[in-house]
Amino acid sequence: MKSWTRAAALFGLSFFALPAYGGDCRDMEFEEASYTVCEAAAGEDLRLFLNGPDGRPLGTFGAVQAQLASEGKRLAFAMNAGMYHDDRRPVGYYVEQGQEQAPLQRKPGPGNFGLHPNGVFCVTADGFAVIETLAFDAARPACLYASQSGPMLVLSGAIHPKFVAASPSVNIRNGVGVSRDGRQAYFVISDQRVNFHRFARFFRDGLNLPDALFFDGTISRLYAPDLGRDDFGLPMGPMIGLVVPSN
Repeated sequence: MKSWTRAAALFGLSFFALPAYGGDCRDMEFEEASYTVCEAAAGEDLRLFLNGPDGRPLGTFGAVQAQLASEGKRLAFAMNAGMYHDDRRPVGYYVEQGQEQAPLQRKPGPGNFGLHPNGVFCVTADGFAVIETLAFDAARPACLYASQSGPMLVLSGAIHPKFVAASPSVNIRNGVGVSRDGRQAYFVISDQRVNFHRFARFFRDGLNLPDALFFDGTISRLYAPDLGRDDFGLPMGPMIGLVVPSN
């Protein structure tokens, strides 16, 4: 858990009210909207989850918890982590434990995923990265875990060029941003309905992150037990969570 002193230095008191800490998650205010932010640091056990040992989709945070119990571990927090088909297969690139399970999708297309530039969230041995899809394809970093989604929210400090500040299209949204040094990843879900531009501004101007990626809207959900939060909904595809010892 990060101290308030460190958080104040990182985020700036002018942006936020005093956060309510819960494990690695905290509540924050920005531009009169509230968000829940969960943080992971390089070297921590951050994993993506899709299928169980039987090859069937896990679908719920509870199923992930049950799987981790056999390791004597649990989730400190978790959220949905990318778009998926009706059978819960990832729409885009997906890597788990260093093994590619779905290929990279390079072409623009319909819907939020195909609103280029989109990108990939990558967990490496040294930290984290959010990388635009074509740049990722050229570099092909060695990801232990990776999930492709879209659109990019923030790319090298710039908000996605197709976002409109006054757009009436609002939703509960979630996504991920990465610090400049790649040592911290911030998983965010809005507590109110916001448009893309406003959500992106939180990452760029509130959290001061140069790169951020949209995971989803509508089905966006968070598991944060220390905040008393276990969002309910239909079964999910890819999920991401911070794994810690059970005791």
